[in-house]
Amino acid sequence: MKLPVSWLREYVDVDIPVDELARRLNDSTAEVESVEYVGGEWDREKIVVAEVLAVEPHPNADALRLATVNTGAGEQTVVCGAPNVAPGQKVAFALEGASLVSGKTGKLETLKRAKIRGVESSGMVLSEKELGLSDEHTGILVLDEGAAVGRPLVDEIGDVVFDLSTWANRADLLGVLGLAREVGALTGKEVREPQTGHRESEARIEDRAQVTVEDPDLCPRFTASLIEDVQIGPSPAWLQERLLRMGMRPINNVVDITNYVMLELGQPLHAFDYDLVRGHRIVVRRAKQGERMTTLDGIDREFDSEMLLICDGEGPVGIAGVMGGLESEVTENTRNVLLEIANFYPGSIRRTSTLLKLRSEASLRFEKGIGRGTPLFAQQRALHLFEQITGGRIAKGLIDVYPGKLEEHTITLPAERIERVLGIHIPPDEVQRVLTALGFRCEQQGPDTYLVQPPYWRPDVEIPDDVIEDLVRIYGYDKLPTTKPLGALPPVEPNPVLDARESLRNAAVAAGFQEVINYTLTDMAHLRKVVDPGDDLRLQPLSVVNPVASRHSLLRTTLRGSLLTSYATNQRQHDGGLRLFEIGFEYLPTEADLPHERPVLCAVVGGHRESRWRRSEGEQLDFFDAKGALEVILDMAGISFDVRPASHFGLLEGHTADIVCGKDTVGVLAQVHPETAAAFDIDEPVFLIELWVEDLARHVREDREYTPVERYPEVRVDLSLLVDIETSAGDVVKVIRSHRAKNVRVEADIFDDYRGAGLPDGNKALAISVRYCPADRTLTEGDVARIQDGLLKRLDKECGATLRQ
Repeated sequence: MKLPVSWLREYVDVDIPVDELARRLNDSTAEVESVEYVGGEWDREKIVVAEVLAVEPHPNADALRLATVNTGAGEQTVVCGAPNVAPGQKVAFALEGASLVSGKTGKLETLKRAKIRGVESSGMVLSEKELGLSDEHTGILVLDEGAAVGRPLVDEIGDVVFDLSTWANRADLLGVLGLAREVGALTGKEVREPQTGHRESEARIEDRAQVTVEDPDLCPRFTASLIEDVQIGPSPAWLQERLLRMGMRPINNVVDITNYVMLELGQPLHAFDYDLVRGHRIVVRRAKQGERMTTLDGIDREFDSEMLLICDGEGPVGIAGVMGGLESEVTENTRNVLLEIANFYPGSIRRTSTLLKLRSEASLRFEKGIGRGTPLFAQQRALHLFEQITGGRIAKGLIDVYPGKLEEHTITLPAERIERVLGIHIPPDEVQRVLTALGFRCEQQGPDTYLVQPPYWRPDVEIPDDVIEDLVRIYGYDKLPTTKPLGALPPVEPNPVLDARESLRNAAVAAGFQEVINYTLTDMAHLRKVVDPGDDLRLQPLSVVNPVASRHSLLRTTLRGSLLTSYATNQRQHDGGLRLFEIGFEYLPTEADLPHERPVLCAVVGGHRESRWRRSEGEQLDFFDAKGALEVILDMAGISFDVRPASHFGLLEGHTADIVCGKDTVGVLAQVHPETAAAFDIDEPVFLIELWVEDLARHVREDREYTPVERYPEVRVDLSLLVDIETSAGDVVKVIRSHRAKNVRVEADIFDDYRGAGLPDGNKALAISVRYCPADRTLTEGDVARIQDGLLKRLDKECGATLRQ
């Protein structure tokens, strides 16, 4: 929302510096995102208000004219090519030496004396483009008739414009008057409301038009007025200037009035050409399924049965609260105007504008919730302007269909509640001052209670705490003291799933993985790449009612597709090993309305190994690199696990394992099948780690096993064991790690799994690095030989493993 300070001053006196005003608005009302100084670069001495005294033809050019102007310091005759220059106009004029925006290049240039087709010219009548106000330069900028000749232009039309970010439930802050009320409360100044008086003709509107609201749940109030014999033409300069300040292009006086009142009050309006409204009848109803209409932007649109339409006697003429129709548009031929100002259910407008992908200034305001009393005030204001600017005659009366009328809402606010919420006592006279300044009616009932009625433009205020929020905004957050919390803090509720999730996240980062965050929305094409065709649960995802894009139409039921897409994108930009992970949710359909949000850690590993200098080596990362990363992650999270061969869709047979804790399967470790990888444009081996957090949380050790740092050196021995090809390497390592001998702990890691020539049929060779870690002495060769002999006997007995000769 843009806020020109010059417009703000029409309703409230602002006598504090602009910076201070911005600070107070920031602290209490809305974020001031930027401040624009209009005319701040105009030279006060060389860019002034002038009056055009005479206009004569150029002796040597038919397209040019000679304009004689009074600058306040004297008269000058300059060459002018604008078609709209005329005697009596007040214009912006630049003297020789002024810096202006070039109409040809768009860059700042210094105005110099020059001969134009034989006539010397040392000044310039300015357009909006030369002043940097807009790109309009076909005609000169005509100022208001009351502009003082010789006055610096910056003092006449210079301005400061705030760009504000307002709250989602404060439609009143999308109008200058609403912001003026806030400024008045902040500065203690009285707010002046805009003029609304107008005369009425003898013709009664009830005899000229009818309004029917068939769906009052979506349209609680609809008002209509009639203005006859309007004269369509350009708006006055002051009105055009204000629209331009707000970023709106002036069109004609009728359309400009509707836009002006919307920006002024925050209430959208729509003007119909009364003579094009068939049957002179308005019907507010839900659309029929598949009904169509062409909107003002020239696009033919189709509606569903939950969209609200404004119709005439034969069909749709507008989308309620969003945009009007082309058939009843106001044009230069319009003579009679039917003015609609209504109130619509915010959720309906939001849904309609989103489904149609048609956001407008009107829908932006309606979806924030406009007070039901605002349409009547907006009608009176608009009719005043119609009478003043278009010369139209206002039909007597007003059509006001109000099926959603609400009883006056009185909120009982105990003084004790203010003190409990804010932690401070606010004097009663200060409470009444602040609330009254904001438009509330506030009466004190006894010493301890206030009866508060919110103003009609504040439907967001419903409960006592809403009133307290408004009270403290204006009173000042800076007056709240810094105090310690009273009483004991509530005990932390245990949440093992959340704790496990965070532990896994930290462990994955420590293991060298980079976290990615993907959209939770996908499409069926991506799901089918990674989901088993027989998995009815995951192939029946919940669909989004109104997707932003077709590829974001379904809630994902697996994270695999998202991670592989991220891997493919980053692989093209990365040299070396790539490790990505995401902790997110799978949205699995249930019989209830909402899905089961299953937390999952999904990680992918691929690429080439890196040297100590982080240079890519030729060797590819493999399954055991992924398994090593899994061991690091689960060990840091305090979880013991095992792996067992398995088979899953989209994963390579023989390189796929279930991750098991006790009797529970808690995840998957696998190489992605090359065909699945190719579906994501991945042309190298890539490995997947998937951990199901809810299942893992049951196996997190509460008491971690502590192993002190060894005081004595460990002894390392590499063993090559010959085992049956069906024997799990994990079982062999588990036996070695569980071996104990006189306070000597044994650790082991596999560094090779060989299957090929030189081995007996049906066997494989496991190369294992064994570490003997003594707790109380330095091991001798004899100690190591005895421990290793016992270990080899146990391996032979339990795993059938023998030392390879």
